[in-house]
Amino acid sequence: MKEKIKTFLDSDLLENYLLGDTTELESLQVERYIAMYPEVRDTYNELQENLETFAKLHAIKSPEGLKEKIIFRIRSERQGRKKFFRYAIAASFAAIMFASFSYFFWDQNQDLQEENIMVSNKIKLLEEDMKQQLEDVRNQFIVLNNPGTKKYNVSGNKKAKELKAVAYINPVKKLSYINVSKLPNLPEDQCFQMWAEVNGEMINLGILEEAGDGQNLKALPYAKNAVGYITIEPKGGNTNPTVDNIVANISY
Repeated sequence: MKEKIKTFLDSDLLENYLLGDTTELESLQVERYIAMYPEVRDTYNELQENLETFAKLHAIKSPEGLKEKIIFRIRSERQGRKKFFRYAIAASFAAIMFASFSYFFWDQNQDLQEENIMVSNKIKLLEEDMKQQLEDVRNQFIVLNNPGTKKYNVSGNKKAKELKAVAYINPVKKLSYINVSKLPNLPEDQCFQMWAEVNGEMINLGILEEAGDGQNLKALPYAKNAVGYITIEPKGGNTNPTVDNIVANISY
C-alpha cells in the first residue's frame, strides 16, 4: 500500500489537478486518493498553500494604462464614426457638386479599419504574451514542487566569490530553472550574463539580476549534457561569452 501511495505522489497528478490539467478520470482518481489516504491529503493541502503563495509572489500585472488606452480607443472610434456619418449625410445633399468627397470618406474609413486591425493585433500579442508568462509560472510551480526535481547549488569562482545560485533540473518534465540569490558588486561598466551550451550551440540567456528576498527563476534550455555559464560582460551584455570571464558553471 505504501508503495502505491509513493508511486502516486511521485507522479504529477496532484500538481496537474491543482492547476486544472487533469482529465475527468484522473480527477476522480486524485479525489479518491485524497479522501482515502491522509498522506495524500496532507501533500495536497501543502501544495495548495504553496500554489497560493507562489501565485501571489508571481502575480502578473497587465501593462500600466492598458484599460485606459482601450477605453480611449473605443471612444475615439465612436467619435470617428459619428463624424463620418455627419459628413456622409451632408454629402448626400450635394452628391454631384461634392462627388470627390466620397473618396475622402472611403479613405478615412479604410484608415479606421487599418487602425482597428492594428489595435486588435496588439491586444492579441498582449494576450499571447500573458499566456506565455502564465505557462512559465505554471512550469516553475511544477518544477519546484515535483519530487523528481534535482537541486544544484552554484557558487562563483575567485572572480565572483560571493555569487550564489540554485539550479532546479527536472529530467522527467524536461524543465530547468536557475535562481540567482546573490551577485557580487561590479563596476558600473560591467554586468553578469547567463549562457547555456546546448547540443553544441551557445545560447544567450540575457543579463542576470539578483533575486533578493524572493524567487527570480530564469529558464534554462533543457537538454542532455547541457552546460550553463555565468560570465562578466560589458554593461548591456555581449553577443558572445567572454571565456576568460567565466565565473560559474553548471552541468545538467
